[in-house]
Amino acid sequence: MRSENLTLRALEPSDIDLLYQWENDTSVWHLSNTLAPFSRFALEQYVMNASEDIFGSKQLRLMIDLVTEPKNRTIGCIDLFDFDPANMRAGVGIMIINDERGKGYASEALDLIIEYAFNRLKLHQLYSNVLIDNKASLELFKKKHFAIIGVKKEWIRINDSWTDEYLLQLINLNS
Repeated sequence: MRSENLTLRALEPSDIDLLYQWENDTSVWHLSNTLAPFSRFALEQYVMNASEDIFGSKQLRLMIDLVTEPKNRTIGCIDLFDFDPANMRAGVGIMIINDERGKGYASEALDLIIEYAFNRLKLHQLYSNVLIDNKASLELFKKKHFAIIGVKKEWIRINDSWTDEYLLQLINLNS
């Protein structure tokens, strides 16, 4: 999948070091419900099994590569998770590295994954979970016509305090 500035691509063994860095960043563990670090071996196994299709694994992680200068630099990842083919839905999550935030890349990547989910996978809906104080992510998903359909009260614990989380949903009107 490709846009003007980005390519979404499958995981490669060369991504292991980058995934090791991202997955073991304790400052974002609350976003992925992680409580312990990932070993390099576990990530190697994950990457080696990533060739299993979304119907088998119920998830899909794609790396976001910048195709404009500097070319072929990985700047994040985008995931479809909790894939439910019976009900034709999946969750979507996105991560862009700090230096590349605010440049529109998350918006481009989200456009690509929405197109893939609705036109290739024929999903009826996508959803996302966004912390109530994550204004940038909330603005991004709302710009893509995701609607807030609920608030999960005191859903995430960060540094011994609780925060609410929005549940957002995008219905494929063509399905």
